[in-house]
Amino acid sequence: MDMTDARWRTATRSSNNGGDCVEVADNLPGRVLVRDSKDRDGGTLAFAPAAWSSFVDVVRRSDR
Repeated sequence: MDMTDARWRTATRSSNNGGDCVEVADNLPGRVLVRDSKDRDGGTLAFAPAAWSSFVDVVRRSDR
């Protein structure tokens, strides 16, 4: 998977103290990439944009 142009950002809910950190790249056409910021070479998950959006919606709803 070519991730050359991926623009990674730390997820909003990730902590800044070196704990649970997830990075997301949602600028590539047709996919959203997710990885662990503490182990960037450990693997990357790829989601269809609609699947990622559904996941984020469920997490937001459950956070209330």
